[in-house]
Amino acid sequence: MKKINIFTKEDLTLELKFKFNNDYPFVIAGPCVIEDADVMDDIVSTLKEYSEELNFNLIFKASYDKANRTSVNSFRGPGIDKGLKILSDIKAKYGVPILSDVHSAKEAEIAGGVLDVIQIPAFLCRQTDIILEAAKTGKVINVKKGQFMAPWDTKFIVKKIASVENYKVILTERGVSFGYNNLVVDFRSIPVMKETGALVVFDATHSVQLPGGGGSVSSGNREYVMPLARAAAAAGVDGLFFEVHPDPPRALSDSANSVYLSSFKDNLKNILEISKYSKI
Repeated sequence: MKKINIFTKEDLTLELKFKFNNDYPFVIAGPCVIEDADVMDDIVSTLKEYSEELNFNLIFKASYDKANRTSVNSFRGPGIDKGLKILSDIKAKYGVPILSDVHSAKEAEIAGGVLDVIQIPAFLCRQTDIILEAAKTGKVINVKKGQFMAPWDTKFIVKKIASVENYKVILTERGVSFGYNNLVVDFRSIPVMKETGALVVFDATHSVQLPGGGGSVSSGNREYVMPLARAAAAAGVDGLFFEVHPDPPRALSDSANSVYLSSFKDNLKNILEISKYSKI
């Protein structure tokens, strides 16, 4: 089949200015939302040990505010001030890069003082003001591709970020809406988004989410997280995204699709081995 060139030379304005020096994909991992200090410390210390043993670059992820919860009664997190203090303390103690998501242009400016990677949530991936303000911080920008967005349209996101001379861009695949309360992954999106010049991540956790599938909360299919992650590794992703928790059923957000911290290392080892062969 003849390849269709989605991007022209003029479209590709992004010259990649950063990379992770490692043969394996980098791994973004952590709890969905910041919980109490003991849970956070347990998760980050364990992930740091895994990264050293398996030799991958870890970016620790936790949200200080889950602004897009289904119900007004759902736990959202400690908020930006307390949350950034917790993340700053983790960064200082463990020496790991920190990622969290922002929900407004003002938040992006504030969070940029602490975060190493600023994440734009999927529902906000077309919000120009938020993207530009985040990009102006000079930090790495990770944009979740919206459930409603075609992979070739991410070139416009990349061009927005590059317009303020920030060339440190990650695009994350997290599934596309498939009817109501369901998502499906089209792995063609990985090579398509790579054509923008950005690094491409596969979010295995949110790709198995069932949005609103639990009535007042989202549901999910945790058993498919690792099979999809293996497929993404084989497709040549630059990074992988997981939400992990010591006791997922008791997690305060995304409990149905977070993975068990105790089994994460063995599963990840297999996935990283697969990634070797995708680079041959």
